[in-house]
Amino acid sequence: METNYLCIIFIFLLSSSSHAISTVKNLPGFHGDLPFTLETGYVGVGLEAEEEVQFFYYFVESQRDPLNDPVLLYITGGPGTSAFFPFLYQIGPVSIDLDNSTNEKVKLGLNPNSWTKTANVIFFDLPAGTGYSYATTYEASKSSDSILAQQSYKFLIKWLEEHPRFINNPLYITGLSYMGILVPVVTLEVYKGNERGDQPQLNIKGYVILSPLTNKFTDFNSRFEFAHRFALISDDIYESAIQACGGNYINSDPENALCSSSLQRVNECTSRIDSGNILDPFCDAVDPDPSCRKTDAEYLDYYGNSEEVQKALHIRLGSIESFVKSNATIHYDVNKEDTECYSYDIFTSIVYHETLTSKKCQALILSGDHDFTFPYVGVEQWIQFLNLPVESPWSPWFVNNQVAGYRTKYVKNEYSLTYATVKGSGHSIALYKPEEAWTILDGWLASHSNFSDS
Repeated sequence: METNYLCIIFIFLLSSSSHAISTVKNLPGFHGDLPFTLETGYVGVGLEAEEEVQFFYYFVESQRDPLNDPVLLYITGGPGTSAFFPFLYQIGPVSIDLDNSTNEKVKLGLNPNSWTKTANVIFFDLPAGTGYSYATTYEASKSSDSILAQQSYKFLIKWLEEHPRFINNPLYITGLSYMGILVPVVTLEVYKGNERGDQPQLNIKGYVILSPLTNKFTDFNSRFEFAHRFALISDDIYESAIQACGGNYINSDPENALCSSSLQRVNECTSRIDSGNILDPFCDAVDPDPSCRKTDAEYLDYYGNSEEVQKALHIRLGSIESFVKSNATIHYDVNKEDTECYSYDIFTSIVYHETLTSKKCQALILSGDHDFTFPYVGVEQWIQFLNLPVESPWSPWFVNNQVAGYRTKYVKNEYSLTYATVKGSGHSIALYKPEEAWTILDGWLASHSNFSDS
């Protein structure tokens, strides 16, 4: 049910777009009252008081100690993927019961590995044209990486102004996949805002990124090295491409016949490998097998379009034409050119990571070691570029007395970066390895989140 569409906007009266906050007591498909506090609403951002972009959000209070636990601003990947996806499939307090759901009747159950067990989480749909977020003018429907970074900061400021009880909580900017481009930029904006004296002052502690895209050349290019390490390509294919292509495996010279021949062999070996997780069955776009994880996501489109669901979430009637999990027009892929409604204008976020190393800031970077989308190979390359001293050398970490992955920690003055792999996981770590993802996040937050600035 994925839809290709251009910048879709709906002129919606701003008199109706006051920052109303609604508490959601029940969700269709879940039996009884929700055993957690769920709030939904809209935050408007734009030029001065116009608020031409209306961002829809879901906020779940921590189920442990909301007034003291960290606040996580979670920015969904894509760009253009609705926050309803991680909310219901990955890290939210409820999840779709895949064994007992149909397109006509979706069932929900509690997620035992929800990040909201020990953190307050703000999910929001961005940019406009994603999920339930919308723009009120054609110009406001156009966006870019840099615009989204600024709008995310404005969203956060406005949201905390409306929720002053959370202003002193430890704050982390978090995200997945493509948002590896944006999360460091937004994090830096928060630090800069505090330094400028913006109000309110935010208790920023750092950032968390899962399976990040960081550099739009090296991360895609690293798929070649990854394929060799996992025996997807042979030594002779690997060595032939190295000699012929000069280290460029995604923007090679078409006149270079030897390189083209080598890369054709690489493509033959990898084109039917699932990029989300190389161990998963390949999902044919035309005729997907029912066992494909991607087919499970179709439930979300049906659920999100239900009038009953939209009423429960307090969606503004008529603000969107239809709900889709991901706006395919905006979604990025290798070498994708700017579109009429989105400009991919931040090529790399490494410089932002580098600037953050001079701040009092903690970072957690997670990679699934079977992720072929943005392989751990590229992640390790940009981390090494930061030239940070190693505090804790590479070693295993455990869940239920089993090796769950490997991690290392770098420290420079008041900055620290913990990098960890998750064994056996693909791209969406919280989907493939939910217990491991929550365990390492919870332990890391507990070691860094405190109210003092000492």
